[in-house]
Amino acid sequence: MPPYEEHLRTLELDPPDEFNKQLAENTHPQNWINPKPKSIYDAVVIGAGTAGLVAASGISGLGGDVALVEQHLMGGDCLNYGCVPSKALIASGRTAALQLHTAEFGVPDHSGHPADFEEVMRRMRRLRAQISRHDSVGRFSEKGIDVFLGHAQFVDHRTVEIGGQRIRFRRAIIATGAHPFVPPIPGIENAPVYTNLTLFNLTAKPDHLLVIGGGPIGVEMSQAFARIGVKVTLVQGSARILPRDDSEAAAVVARSLINDGVDILSSTKLSRLSTSASGTEAILEISDGQRSVKTDAILLAVGRQPTVKNLGLDAAGVVFDERKGISIDDFFRTSNHSIFAIGDVAGSFQFTHAAEAMARATIANAFFFGRQRLSRLNVPWTTYTSPELAGVGMSVDSAHKKCGDKVQRIRIDFKDVDRAILDGETDGFLKIVYGKQGLILGATIVAPHAGEMIGEIVAAMNRNVRVGSLGQTIHPYPTFSEAFKQAADAYRRTLLTPSVAKILRWLLRRRA
Repeated sequence: MPPYEEHLRTLELDPPDEFNKQLAENTHPQNWINPKPKSIYDAVVIGAGTAGLVAASGISGLGGDVALVEQHLMGGDCLNYGCVPSKALIASGRTAALQLHTAEFGVPDHSGHPADFEEVMRRMRRLRAQISRHDSVGRFSEKGIDVFLGHAQFVDHRTVEIGGQRIRFRRAIIATGAHPFVPPIPGIENAPVYTNLTLFNLTAKPDHLLVIGGGPIGVEMSQAFARIGVKVTLVQGSARILPRDDSEAAAVVARSLINDGVDILSSTKLSRLSTSASGTEAILEISDGQRSVKTDAILLAVGRQPTVKNLGLDAAGVVFDERKGISIDDFFRTSNHSIFAIGDVAGSFQFTHAAEAMARATIANAFFFGRQRLSRLNVPWTTYTSPELAGVGMSVDSAHKKCGDKVQRIRIDFKDVDRAILDGETDGFLKIVYGKQGLILGATIVAPHAGEMIGEIVAAMNRNVRVGSLGQTIHPYPTFSEAFKQAADAYRRTLLTPSVAKILRWLLRRRA
C-alpha cells in the first residue's frame, strides 16, 4: 500500500483518490512537523473546526501569539463531514429533482437517467477538496499561527501537552466540537452502519438506505439520497419529523420528502439488526408490533455528543459532563476563568454559524474586557431540504409560556406571493411571532431559500425592529422577500380599531 493511502486510511478518508489526497494534504499533511513551542502563548486553541479557526485567526490578526491544536482534520465537521459535503449532495439531488418536473414548466424532458451516484459522490469530494484550502494547515501557518497536529491534554490550569511538548498559555479556548451518538443497538457491530463521519465515503449506490432519526441531518440526507436514485426509509421515534421545529413547517417538509419517494415511519424505533450473507434485516418497533425491513446501508442520525474525553479537563479545573459538554457561563468562561469553551462542545446551538459567533464574542471577552453574552445571541437555523425550513427565536408555544397571552402571530402563505407562484414553489409560508407593540420574538420560514431570508428577521430582532417596520425595506419585485412587506401590512391592519378607523376617516375628509 502506498504511504499516502495508509495515511488516508488512518484519517478514515475513503476512497484513496486524488481529491481525498488533496483534502488530507491541506487538513492533515502526512509529513507535518510540529513547531517548537514558544515560552508562552497568548492563546492556545484546541480544535480546528469553525469555532477554533475563527478564534485563532482573530486573535493572531490582532497581534496575539496563538497555538492551534488539531488531532484529526483541520476544518472539523463542517468541512469534512457536515455542511460542505452534505450541501454538495443536496445540490445534486435538487438538480436531479428539477429534471423530473420540467414538463410543468413547458420544457421537454430529455434528461434520461436522473443521477449518476458515483459521479455525484466524486463531485462532492472534488468540491470539498477545493474548499479545504481555506482551512488548511499551510494557510493558518502563513498567518503566523503555530499549528500543532496531535492530541492535546491539559496537565494543569495553564499548560497543555501535545506529543510530549508542553505549552503554556495565558488563555485557552476549547473548541473540540461533538461526534455522532451511536446507541447500543443489538447487532449494530456487524451491520453496514454509517454516521455523518463515514457516510461521505460511499462510492457505490446502496439499493436501500435506512435512515434512523428525523432531525435535520436525517431529513436532509433522506431527501438528497432519494433524489439521486436511492430507495430511502426514514425512521423517527416521535410522532413527526423535525420535532423541535414549528409543526406546520415540519409538515410542509414531510410532504416534500414523501413526494420525493421517502417512506417516513413515525412513532417507530429501531429495535435490533441482524446481518447475514443475504443482507441486513432491521427490526422496527411500531405501535401495533414489529416490522422487518431489508436494507444494505443504515445512517444513524440520532444526536451528537460533546467531545470532552481524554482532554485532562479535571487537571485544568474545568467542570464538564460527558453528555452535556463543558459548563460555561454567559460570557463563555469555564469554571477556570482563563479557559473558555465555544462551539458544539459547549453550546446548545450546534451550528457552524453559532460557533463562529461564539468565537468572535469570546475574543472580545477574553482579551478586550468585552461583556458579550451567550444569552443575547439571536441564532437562526436552517434545514436545507426543498423547501428549506429556517427559524429564529421563539415559537408560538414557547412564546406563550414565556410571555403570556399577549403573544400574537402573523402568517403569510407563499401561495399569495407572486414570485412563489411564478416559480411553482407555493407550498410554504412566513410566520412571525410577536409580543407587545409588535416586538418580534421569533419567526419561521418555509421556502426555497428560507436560509437566505431569515437573516432579515435576525437583523430586525437584533435592533428591536417591530413587525410594522419590516415594510420600510424596499425589496426588488418579484421576490419571496415581498412576504415581509405583506406581514408588516397585516400587522398594521391589526392596529386599525374602530376608534382609529373613525379618526382616519375624519382626517381624510377634512383634507379633501
